Amino acid sequence: MRPETDPLAPHRGRLLGLAYRMLGSRSDAEDVVQDTYLRFAGARGVGNAEAYLVTIVTRLCLDRLKSAQARREIYVGPWLPEPVFDAEALSPDSTSELADNLSFALLLALDRLSPQERAAFLLHDIFETPFPEIARILDRSEASCRQLASRARRAVRHDAPPPEAAPEDHARLLTAFLTATATGDLTALTALLRADAIALTDGGGSKRAALRPIHGADHVARFFVGLAVRLAASGDDVRFAPASVNGKTGVLVYLNGALDLVISCAIDGERIAALYAVRNPDKLRNAPQAIRDIQPAARRNGTSA
Repeated sequence: MRPETDPLAPHRGRLLGLAYRMLGSRSDAEDVVQDTYLRFAGARGVGNAEAYLVTIVTRLCLDRLKSAQARREIYVGPWLPEPVFDAEALSPDSTSELADNLSFALLLALDRLSPQERAAFLLHDIFETPFPEIARILDRSEASCRQLASRARRAVRHDAPPPEAAPEDHARLLTAFLTATATGDLTALTALLRADAIALTDGGGSKRAALRPIHGADHVARFFVGLAVRLAASGDDVRFAPASVNGKTGVLVYLNGALDLVISCAIDGERIAALYAVRNPDKLRNAPQAIRDIQPAARRNGTSA
């Protein structure tokens, strides 16, 4: 649908951004926005289109979160959000502190909230919705919504992502991580990681991945070097492509020309605080599948593939 004929066009970024932050899934967020469009198209006498649309999106997301929680209980291994590669399309057009933050660290912090807390926090703190409007959306009192947002805010601050690193520092550390991993330089790799670094790998039960979070610089480094060794021994053609992943520099990893893995990281100062590796193919459907700017992975002897 062309923008000039799309009645949601003025609101699409806000709606898609809200749904993605609520659900952690770009695919589900697009489904919610499409369902919202169908309801909007059949509605009559809508005075404030944006308020109506935000209300529908929020309520549809709350419904989906109920079933998502049940599915999460049987999810194999750590769950990670579906990576997005066009973060600007999910912008809430807001001036709030976290408005442009789509990091995995923040999304995981949001995922630990109750659905109602998540909705109240996102609507108020990121999408700058007044509490009287939030009360109407959630069908709760204004005082209750303030309490929900306050509890959520405290929880998010407790699990606060590391301060934003400058883009060039983020890219430099990620490149150094990939080089040290591919060449098997365990000492260099460990030095890049914060002592309490964590790695989460999401295979969704259909791709090989660590079934539990990996804690500590030494364990994280050994895990990724071990992975690189296995790939080198397999004879697979391993290629890297830089990409914007949730608004930050990330890496797409291709095996024999097929996208296999998306890597993102959180930087704290001059160290990597967390690594997120998504292999679940259901979460990579929206990733760039075409091979562009592909770099061969370095071999352990330092030569190119």
